[in-house]
Amino acid sequence: MSSDDRYQSAGYMTNWAARLFARNIDKHLKIVNISSGQLPVFFALSGTEKQTQKSLAAFAAVEQPTMAALLNRMERDGLILREANPLDKRSSLYTLSPVAWEKLPQINAAIQAVNNAALSELSAAEKGQYQTILKKIIQSLDQHLMD
Repeated sequence: MSSDDRYQSAGYMTNWAARLFARNIDKHLKIVNISSGQLPVFFALSGTEKQTQKSLAAFAAVEQPTMAALLNRMERDGLILREANPLDKRSSLYTLSPVAWEKLPQINAAIQAVNNAALSELSAAEKGQYQTILKKIIQSLDQHLMD
């Protein structure tokens, strides 16, 4: 495999783009002491419903131990609140803290800025095609995990 082959690999190129997205978002989020790795929790908890660790891990597509460590760090940093689950005493429910809610506008602005920069060279039609193609790729890969 030559170094030019990487440009022909959908997996390599997608991973490269994802790392660049994360690095750019991390750069923007540094001012609010948030990292891109915490974004799935922010996305999941910015609704009105409380979530369990299990549902957050599924939403973020990570293993339970990874989510447990992330939630512990976010709780330590005052970004989430944990309470006993009244329906299952073995689990907890999580919500964003008031501190996290205050940071959401800056988080959303950072995400929007990076997305705008990343897609700035695409036409409106290409942006739509890009989203459609990514959804198909994700669905296909997700289905292959279930096979």
